[in-house]
Amino acid sequence: MNTEALKKQDFLPVLLGSDINVYGMARSFHEAYGYKSVAVGKGILPACTHSHIVEVLKVEPRLEEDDVFVRTLTEFAKNFSGQRLLLVPCGDNYIKMLVRNQTKLRGIYEFECISEELLMRLSIKESFYQVCEEHGFSFPKTTTCTYENHKNLELPFDFPVIIKPSNSVAYWNCKFPHKKKVFVANTREEFDAILDAIYGSSYKDHLILQEFIPGDDSKMRVMNCYCGKDKKVKLIALGNAVLEEHSPEGIGSYAAIINGYDEKLNETMKNFLEGIGYVGFANFDMKYDERDGKYKLFEMNLRQGRSSYFVTAAGYNIAKWLADDVIYNKPMDLTIATNKVLYTIIPTKIIFDYCPDTAVKAEAKKLIDEGKVVNSYYYKKDRSLMRWLMFRRNQHNYFEKYKRYFNNKGLRD
Repeated sequence: MNTEALKKQDFLPVLLGSDINVYGMARSFHEAYGYKSVAVGKGILPACTHSHIVEVLKVEPRLEEDDVFVRTLTEFAKNFSGQRLLLVPCGDNYIKMLVRNQTKLRGIYEFECISEELLMRLSIKESFYQVCEEHGFSFPKTTTCTYENHKNLELPFDFPVIIKPSNSVAYWNCKFPHKKKVFVANTREEFDAILDAIYGSSYKDHLILQEFIPGDDSKMRVMNCYCGKDKKVKLIALGNAVLEEHSPEGIGSYAAIINGYDEKLNETMKNFLEGIGYVGFANFDMKYDERDGKYKLFEMNLRQGRSSYFVTAAGYNIAKWLADDVIYNKPMDLTIATNKVLYTIIPTKIIFDYCPDTAVKAEAKKLIDEGKVVNSYYYKKDRSLMRWLMFRRNQHNYFEKYKRYFNNKGLRD
């Protein structure tokens, strides 16, 4: 990528990471301004390879260490002296690093983020559920376990039970056979085996244990919001899941989404974010519980979601909200997303093969027939032979993944 050409841009997006979230942000910036982005990460993932709109210019395997993080970004900025650099963290670990080191990077990069105190309240799941309770959010019946007490734990609810890490960064770095992003245990025997496997690895932090909310993937909801530096909500976009990913590393990530709308939920979320004084992107995962008609909130990501390009695809370019606030200081009123598209990272045939909800499939078909379908990976202005071949291989692999892993959330391949 021509760095001299990059210097001619009014500002340069510097994205932290190299996954599909990074590519979605780069695509959003390119659609909004025609600007190319650069990235800094621990490695280079396929989503950002052979691209004309984003390039990983710096790889630092130790980027999650505070001193290395600050030194790497400080040195990187020297390549673009005099240019406005908009820093955009695209992963849980990167937003935490930025919050902890924000005073050292201000004046070098332009960004807004929350305080470290608020970060700690929201990023650890146990304290996050406390905040939810304070603001009237419903969430699944939840308890925790520790390395010390996991063998003698009495559960306060019945099986099935969801098992997930409290510390997602530490869990990401651990290894053990049949590791999955999230587990579901249907029996006590499965539960004990899963906990023994997790705590047999380097992971020794708390685990979150939750009741399983009935319903397939299409009952999941994802909400992306942007809060300005004035701590007022500027954008709210709800997505209704069609399918999630089912590979071990992808469980809980959205593979296909149709935009939704819920006025009461919008108002609740607005009051919550403004009540805690939030700044920046926020992403919420929840599930609609047909037993009581309530949304049960699972977690909050302190960044735009991995699938947040679904908001841009519907006509609400998230990069523009960020740049208008941080770079251009434009006043903005609240926008509620209402347009609908089918966002996907998988072949549409998989939707009709695996989604069990006939009404959801009918809505997906209608949007496809109307030409309102967008694959996050495929961008007409970022085409090359290598990227096309990579895209075709990526799409083909999903057929094998769903065949092998669909609804497999236990301690097995």
